[in-house]
Amino acid sequence: MLELEYLKSITINQDDALLVVDIQNDFIPGGALAVEDGDLIIEGINNVANIFKKFSRNVVLTQDWHPKDHKSFASQYPGKDPGDEFQTDDGSIGPVLWPDHCVQGTKGAEFHVNLESNLASIIVRKGRNPNVDSYSAFLENDKKTETGLAGYLKSINVKRVFICGLALDYCCYFSAMDGIDFGFEVYLIVDLSKGIDLPPGNISKSIENMKDKGVKFANQDSFK
Repeated sequence: MLELEYLKSITINQDDALLVVDIQNDFIPGGALAVEDGDLIIEGINNVANIFKKFSRNVVLTQDWHPKDHKSFASQYPGKDPGDEFQTDDGSIGPVLWPDHCVQGTKGAEFHVNLESNLASIIVRKGRNPNVDSYSAFLENDKKTETGLAGYLKSINVKRVFICGLALDYCCYFSAMDGIDFGFEVYLIVDLSKGIDLPPGNISKSIENMKDKGVKFANQDSFK
């Protein structure tokens, strides 16, 4: 992974927002699409979320919320397996297929019990269209359909967005990249994010792309 420069001390104010990405049962070890050590970041996320709750009151949770026939699921394609490379021409689905996960109304789609979800000021559900995947908290994979998060944050005059959660090289990554495009100053809280690294090397590639895009980096100690 690249050498990164982390902000040493960050003062949170009312134009800052914390974006906590997909801390759901299916992404936690034991879930359908588990991220290794994904459960180990929850306590730190809660600590930082409490700081944001106190000083900005802007804590956003995202929640993957797929219909059971979502086209990103390998089960929708005979002969395909989770992890197989797959990309539709318009980019709405891909670059890989996934196991069925975070299906609407299931236990796997629920927030992990240890996440202090009561701190959230808003919950953004994504991936609801069966024909379009949605990694980013801001924009679905068709690159046209907005989730509404950018408009909400701008309506409350948020300037800086701090991102953490699961998975670093997918939903956190695309949220960070789109956040820059929507005009926000974006920070990834690196030690409060865990990645899948699929295909291998994807985490390093994602970090490099974020750095090139202008995303800045922090860790949980930056907020003490």
